[in-house]
Amino acid sequence: MTAFNISREEMQMRKYLLTAVAAGAVLAGAGSAFADEAAAQKWIDQEFQPSVLSKDEQLAEMQWFINAAEPFKGMEINVLSEGIPTHSYESEVLTKAFEEITGIKVNHQILGEGEVVQAVQTQMQTGRNLYDAYVNDSDLIGTHSRLQLAYNLTDWMNGDAKDVTNPGLDLEDFMGTQFTTGPDGDLYQLPDQQFANLYWFRKDWFDREDLKAAFKEKYGYELGVPVNWSAYEDIAEFFTKDVKEVDGVQIYGHMDYGKRAPDLGWRMTDAWLSMAGAGDKGEPNGVPVDEWGIRMEAGTCNPVGASVSRGGAANGPAAVYAIRKWDEWLRNYAPPGAASFDFYQSLPALSQGNVAQQIFWYTAFTADMVKPKSEGNNTVDDEGTPLWRMAPSPHGPYWEEGQKVGYQDVGSWTILNSTPVDRAKAAWLYAQFVVSKTVDVKKSHVGLTFIRDSTVRHESFTERSPKLGGLVEFYRSPDRVAWSPTGINVPDYPKLAQIWWQQIGDVNSGAFTPQEAMDRLAQEMDIVMARMQQADERANVYGGCGPRLNEESDPQEWLNKPGAPKAKLENEKPQGQTVNYDELVARWAEK
Repeated sequence: MTAFNISREEMQMRKYLLTAVAAGAVLAGAGSAFADEAAAQKWIDQEFQPSVLSKDEQLAEMQWFINAAEPFKGMEINVLSEGIPTHSYESEVLTKAFEEITGIKVNHQILGEGEVVQAVQTQMQTGRNLYDAYVNDSDLIGTHSRLQLAYNLTDWMNGDAKDVTNPGLDLEDFMGTQFTTGPDGDLYQLPDQQFANLYWFRKDWFDREDLKAAFKEKYGYELGVPVNWSAYEDIAEFFTKDVKEVDGVQIYGHMDYGKRAPDLGWRMTDAWLSMAGAGDKGEPNGVPVDEWGIRMEAGTCNPVGASVSRGGAANGPAAVYAIRKWDEWLRNYAPPGAASFDFYQSLPALSQGNVAQQIFWYTAFTADMVKPKSEGNNTVDDEGTPLWRMAPSPHGPYWEEGQKVGYQDVGSWTILNSTPVDRAKAAWLYAQFVVSKTVDVKKSHVGLTFIRDSTVRHESFTERSPKLGGLVEFYRSPDRVAWSPTGINVPDYPKLAQIWWQQIGDVNSGAFTPQEAMDRLAQEMDIVMARMQQADERANVYGGCGPRLNEESDPQEWLNKPGAPKAKLENEKPQGQTVNYDELVARWAEK
């Protein structure tokens, strides 16, 4: 584990905060002078269209915000989120609207995801109010529910914040609240944006008769959406080694990233190991072993280990296989330089138009991938219709029916207990404003990160769906719930997440084999969880739900038992399987 120097970190966060405040000072300053119904009407007419609400209903909702915000008029608050188009829209547009309508000024700062997690961790460790609210991933639900350092929103909405909780919030309309609910059944985070990792491919290439014939001749089955990793690997090889060039452009059969940075760890914890089949059956997360390889027995709240020797699966054959394939494919089938890309560099790189497929691609970047040709996007036609499509990601040979199929990010508003109540109330108003029914359809058209069922079913998205490559069909499908974030097996996300990227990075550099790296990773996780156990037993830091590690035993004893960790397969490359895209997407059609 990387040990943080708290005083240094605090200084860094303070620098960020000062930057945010300075940036906020140059925003449109008409501000609170327009905190009235006229301002609301202006924004409804000029910006907040379309909406699931009529203009009269929108105005009524905004009138509630005006009245609820009256005690906080003139206050200036600070919030933090990562940098995706949804949050850029909030920071650049919705803060201005909120200030003009309510009189509350919001400095909505945007940083990298790693810095957001760092800021959350620093505020939790120090108790200092660095930010009044965060959009942080629901991956932290295990942390927030155990440490009890975030406002319990269920209690908050029914107690101190009852007077500032929108009666039209409609929690039942949110798609991701099951992921922001703790094991106690209470809500700790409010979804703000949501996106899944799905398979991305160039449908125009896959539909070419000459390429289909050549693929079938070589591999013995149809070119289509890969169902398993064997087919994905065959397709990657085919486009890289056989096709090589399309329309005079050199092409590649795979895209990924390998820069030794925090987002490399998320690549693995988000879904990589689970897609390979490392965990157990169970939705939204494997029981008792989750996609991180951490074991927590059913009906308990105490993780018992990540190493195979303790019943975990982080260094088991399936996890090692997953890391080996990530490394091999990156080396053999990705464009030059991909190994040095990070999360933010790899995804837009697809727009260059030289990649045939990506095994999982975050739909948060759909907005970038539907930009017109005139903006340098080579994956749309002259009318702006995508030449690509999205589909479920394939799974590895250790995967079994009933296991988690992929990852879904639910970036969610979180308010820490260290935030004073008045500032927390003002931040809660802003959080509700940017997810309100008045605003949400328009915001979703900008960022394409759906959080409300009513929004994704709005007629404007029916009209726009042919231009979005399958996104609307996916989010209207019952299948959307099969993609899920990190769950409650992870006792302290900030502490454990920082271990991953360092160990995985050592594989890409060649310093360690996949087995050596995963052995080190599993051991490090167990060491960190042992410290959590001591803290919990000594001072009830995790509310009695901290780790309680199993004693180490012969790994083979665990490998011989049913479920995860799973023994090594004799054949890790079964016959490739594909499906026709049009037949597949028909399953997503509304019934």
